Amino acid sequence: MEIKECIEGRRSIRKFNGAPISRADIEEIVKAGQCAPSWKNSQTARYYVALSPEAVERVNACLPDFNAERTQGVGAYIVTTVSKGQSGCNSDGEYFSHLGNGYECFDNGLAVENIALYAHSLGYCTLIMGLFDEGALRSYLGVPSGEDIVVVIAIGKTDKKPRMPERKPLDEVLKIF
Repeated sequence: MEIKECIEGRRSIRKFNGAPISRADIEEIVKAGQCAPSWKNSQTARYYVALSPEAVERVNACLPDFNAERTQGVGAYIVTTVSKGQSGCNSDGEYFSHLGNGYECFDNGLAVENIALYAHSLGYCTLIMGLFDEGALRSYLGVPSGEDIVVVIAIGKTDKKPRMPERKPLDEVLKIF
C-alpha cells in the first residue's frame, strides 16, 4: 500500500466485527510506533496491550459508556503512556521547551499515528480515544506513577468502509510566506 493511500484510507472505526488479532501483528504494529521520531531520541512512549478476551473486557470497563459501546467486537486495545520528564527536558529533567511537558504528548502522538497507519496497512482499523477512567486503567495495567496514560487505541477489523469526512479547505489551514 502506498503511503498516500494509507494516510487517506485510515479511518476512526466505531463498529468492529470481533476478528482476533495475532500477537505477532500486535508486536509489528507496536514496532512501527517505536520508529516514530522523539525529542533527542528519548523514546518516551510505552505500550500496554490488552489482547486476551478477558483483558479486552477489563480495559473496556475503564471506558465511558459511549466509547465502550463503540468498541464492541474490538480485537485488542493498545494503551499508550509517556515516561515523564524526558521529552522537552534538559538532562536534569527540567522542561525548557516552550511547550513544557507538552512535548511528551507530541512525541506520543507521532508514535500513535505510526501505529494507526501501520495497523491500517495490515488491514486493521483503529479508534483513538482520550477519555477513560485513568485510575482504573492505571491500576489494572500496573502503570507506574512515572508514566502518564495518553490514549487508548481500539484495534480490530470491520465490515464497513466509511468514507473520508470532509476536510477543511486548504486555504483555511495553510499559510505560505
